[in-house]
Amino acid sequence: MSKRVRKAVLPVAGMGTRVLPGAKTTPKNLLNVVDRPILSYVVEEARAAGIEHFVFIVGRGQGAIEDYFDANPEIEGALEAKGKAEILADVRRDLGKPGEMSFIRQMAPLGLGHAVWCAREVIGDEPFAVMLPDMLMAAAPPALAQAVDAYEKVGGNIVAVEPAPEGETHKYGIVALDRKGGDGQNGRLNRMTGMVEKPPLGTEPSNLFISGRYILQPEIFQILETQPRGAGGEIQLTDAMATLMTRQDFHALEYEGTTYDCGDKIGLLRANVAFALARPDLANEARAAIEALL
Repeated sequence: MSKRVRKAVLPVAGMGTRVLPGAKTTPKNLLNVVDRPILSYVVEEARAAGIEHFVFIVGRGQGAIEDYFDANPEIEGALEAKGKAEILADVRRDLGKPGEMSFIRQMAPLGLGHAVWCAREVIGDEPFAVMLPDMLMAAAPPALAQAVDAYEKVGGNIVAVEPAPEGETHKYGIVALDRKGGDGQNGRLNRMTGMVEKPPLGTEPSNLFISGRYILQPEIFQILETQPRGAGGEIQLTDAMATLMTRQDFHALEYEGTTYDCGDKIGLLRANVAFALARPDLANEARAAIEALL
């Protein structure tokens, strides 16, 4: 029987270039969507999928991420003294449990593959999830839970994918699939035969792009250990996945939900609007405010 997915790697060390200057002093993954940091939603998604240990790969000047998941006696004490129980519960909701979170410094910006490799000692010999935290996914069940369900069905490695906007496959990493004898889930789970990074229009093997949630086997670390730098002079996770695909099964899961790229200014705006409209306590006021602006 396959080992259960208990750990998740969250690479949060990026500078947030596309959302500067907002990310100059606030790590991009702590920017708000409505009234919570992006990371709050991602951690909530992971916990709903059964994740028990979070490995944050952080960079220089990102101590605020660790502080966010730690207790703040001054704020909590003041709220308690003023009887603001509901706000206090919100503040405490994301706190890390003892031993639940590890923070590892990525000493140099050498790419996503290098960030994942930095987690190798904490992950050990277990399958693990990778969650790109600037990709916020609205889904029920949560996106990572869908991927874990797929993993429990077929094992191996799972990559969450979704359709690229029409005419924009050349902007993404696109998967190639073997659709013969699909593995179920209403035809959404299919064996992968390859990945192509930003294929020229008309040459793409499918319209499905890799959207930011993975379940990978620990053998990926051995490949990342000696992998040369690829595109952009960085150690690319997709290059290591392509190598591992020659040795192990990979399946693409077309997950059910909507992705918001919060590393992009308009994507962050869209996420704020969508998540506000989905909140029962805010939806009516949010809709009225948006309609007034329009």
